[in-house]
Amino acid sequence: MSKVIGFGEEVEGYEISVLNEREIRATAGILFLFAFSAILLAILKGNFILLKYFIISFLIDFIIRVFVNPKFSPTLIIGRLIVSRQVPEYVGAAQKRFAWKIGLILASIMYIY
Repeated sequence: MSKVIGFGEEVEGYEISVLNEREIRATAGILFLFAFSAILLAILKGNFILLKYFIISFLIDFIIRVFVNPKFSPTLIIGRLIVSRQVPEYVGAAQKRFAWKIGLILASIMYIY
């Protein structure tokens, strides 16, 4: 049975907790696509509503990744589905957690402003 609150996966052959780099990269592409669309809409049309929704969802997604479990992050679930037929490429979970904490701080700043 997997833990609800935790970080990383225990995979045979690795002594540390790991995450699938392929699904993380797919998720980064999805987030980039939505962020780019929201920023373009704000710049070209002056409509900031999509950008506001994106920032809120980005913040919630990173809160789930860092404080609950990455396996329950909505965007990582989509990324996992996209790369489900590919061979996993594992990286250390501790490094990703550090990077996502930085992302959480940036998302919090964007939300405040």
